[in-house]
Amino acid sequence: ASGSYRPFYNGFYYNHIMNDDGDGQDKVDYFNGDKLVVETSRDPVYSYTGANVTLPCHYRYEPDTAPKRKIRIKWSKLRDDYTKEQDVMVAIGKTYMAFGDFKGRAHIRQASRHEASLVISDVRLKDDGKYRCEVIDGLEDESDVVDLRLRGIVFPYQPPRGQYRLNFHEAERVCLDQGAILANFHQLFQAWSEGLDWCNAGWLADGTVQYPIRLPRKPCGGVHLAPGIRSYGPRHRHLHRFDAFCFSSALKGEVFYLDRPAGMTLEEAKQSCQDAGAEIARVGQLYSAWKFLGLDRCSAGWLADGSVRYPIATPRANCGPAEPGVRSFGFPSKGRFGVFCYKER
Repeated sequence: ASGSYRPFYNGFYYNHIMNDDGDGQDKVDYFNGDKLVVETSRDPVYSYTGANVTLPCHYRYEPDTAPKRKIRIKWSKLRDDYTKEQDVMVAIGKTYMAFGDFKGRAHIRQASRHEASLVISDVRLKDDGKYRCEVIDGLEDESDVVDLRLRGIVFPYQPPRGQYRLNFHEAERVCLDQGAILANFHQLFQAWSEGLDWCNAGWLADGTVQYPIRLPRKPCGGVHLAPGIRSYGPRHRHLHRFDAFCFSSALKGEVFYLDRPAGMTLEEAKQSCQDAGAEIARVGQLYSAWKFLGLDRCSAGWLADGSVRYPIATPRANCGPAEPGVRSFGFPSKGRFGVFCYKER
């Protein structure tokens, strides 16, 4: 700035700031020339819903010296483009405060010198994402980013009304109704790498519309395009309508099957689950039980959204295609079936 000047360097940096008395007099704040370095994990940290997870973060000085004042530690959750999304926690010494959904679930682990790791208990689906660890020592402020990824499963979802009926906000709600959230691109890419092939476009959490193709074919972008994630890019969140790609993680409870000799209507199925001390399972819970617990049942059952499905871990005759998966009978208006129930542990 015009008129500014730099003092000679003698191992300290020098800065003018207004004092706290508001009398217009400048005061000088000195801090030593040691470099503050913050480091987190280079590799993603993996976890699942209901677990406790530690996001590592350490800081040091070059050359190595002890801080001359209390360090302030701040954790924030970021969007995929690294812009700030929400405050998670701030801490000075042993005093800390967590914010929003992280209240009562997050604290700083300082088991060793210069540690600022974040511990999150009872991990939730929304916790998946990037986190910034920021260390503030006086006027020095350094940070690094660590990626928390939940182990889970992506499944495409259409409502009873049929294909391409959901705007972005409706897609968010239907995923929540199924015990899931809208998948992000990384989760969809991981599902594609594990074999997901789906020709209908669906919303993702960032407001883009995409779909995964393993076997190129004419109705799905053409036979001459390589396998991969097809993208329509960002769409209008109110006006445009597509399906949804939902993401669900591991379960805290169990999914089990109930049946009667004559089958059940949807209402009878809900009551049967209640009588068993449970609730009728959601689509995301059935997918998670199939993916993580190996649930295998060659009998169709009602789910909470009115659909009828069954999970196959070991393909066999009279149980659908030759690949493992969750089979669907759609949303029958009539018929009597068994039911899949879910009970918390």
